[in-house]
Amino acid sequence: MENAKLTAKDFASGLPVKWCPGCGDFAILNMMQKVLAGMGLPHEKYAVISGIGCSSRFPYYVNTYGFHSIHGRAAAVASGVKLANPDLAVWVVTGDGDGLSIGGNHMMHAIRRNIGLKIVLFNNRIYALTKGQASPTTQPGTKTKSTPAGSIDYPFNPARFAVGLDCTFVARGIDTDIPGTTAILERAARHNGTTFVEILQKCVPFSDKEFDPIKDPATREEVLLRVAHGKPLVFGTNKDKGIVFRNFRPEIVTFPAGKPPAEVAVYDETNAEMAYLIAGFTQPGFPVPLGVLRSTSKPSFEELYYDQVRNVAHTREHELEALLAGPDAWEVK
Repeated sequence: MENAKLTAKDFASGLPVKWCPGCGDFAILNMMQKVLAGMGLPHEKYAVISGIGCSSRFPYYVNTYGFHSIHGRAAAVASGVKLANPDLAVWVVTGDGDGLSIGGNHMMHAIRRNIGLKIVLFNNRIYALTKGQASPTTQPGTKTKSTPAGSIDYPFNPARFAVGLDCTFVARGIDTDIPGTTAILERAARHNGTTFVEILQKCVPFSDKEFDPIKDPATREEVLLRVAHGKPLVFGTNKDKGIVFRNFRPEIVTFPAGKPPAEVAVYDETNAEMAYLIAGFTQPGFPVPLGVLRSTSKPSFEELYYDQVRNVAHTREHELEALLAGPDAWEVK
């Protein structure tokens, strides 16, 4: 039965949480526990699946079904769970290394199939559990244990990766924005189909200063773009900057505080092309976008799968014997 009276504390497992003091994972855990409680579902209707990494300890810390799988395979294991029991709310907790490096292929195909997974990717731009090597999102020039002279790789943009795969729900939050990121997770929890939520989060030992400009109250409003469906793309401490599109290219314009001109673009989260352009914004050229970047609707893989199973259930066409004796079979003498 559904139980609307559960609280965030009810979704705490009681096990000691073993992350470094100050780690952004603590905030994300608290937000997730609140969101799970707010859905009004009992514990047994959830499954939390992870791979390997600091973020992947998550199943131990939430009072639900869960599975701590192997490196990079969280999306694959979660796909099996969702197809075996489509009534479960299946959450995938992964990191920028686990989900986009060794697990990139599984992640890609889970998204393109639109399997009803709630994917939360913790992005600290480093391999933290293995002590500070460069990950697929490490920024160029960053000195790490594996790039002592500075990284020369071009990094992944996780949100743009997901939009490019036509993911039906793509969002980006940040660990220190509790109200904003919680609201994103709440929307993700109610979405039908694949959701992909990138959360920028602090790793104290290895990327402590990584997101300081977008977290510092003195600078963040100048470098953050908070997108919202139906709202103009305006940013800046005084709300005096905006995004316009000219010849299919984004540009920044300035104007009197609070008075955006008509040419400032109004955000449409159903527009894949706009989402792809905005998701690609990075510093220093453009502000970093936060919020729901894409939200659209199409049938999920599990819906299509079970419809197909029902449709062929009363025919012989797909029975093993019929397939073996069909026109593509031959006899070996």
